[in-house]
Amino acid sequence: MTYSKPDIDAIAKAVADTPRRDNTAYHEAMAQARRAFEEAQAAFGEQSVQLKMKTKIKRNGDHVVKWTFKRAK
Repeated sequence: MTYSKPDIDAIAKAVADTPRRDNTAYHEAMAQARRAFEEAQAAFGEQSVQLKMKTKIKRNGDHVVKWTFKRAK
C-alpha cells in the first residue's frame, strides 16, 4: 500500500489536530501516592514497608485503589 504526500500530510494534520487527553487527575493521584509512601516510610523508621494494594472498578466506571502500608516482617 502506497501513500501520496498529500495523504501523509492529511494524516499528520489530523493527528496534530486531535485534542490531547487531560491527565492532571492521574498525575495528582500518583503524586499523592508517592507522598503517602514517603510518609509511611518516615512513620515506620528504617524498617522496610510492605504495601498491599486492592483495585476495583465500580459500576459507574470509577476506578478505586486502596493501599495499605504495614511494617515488613
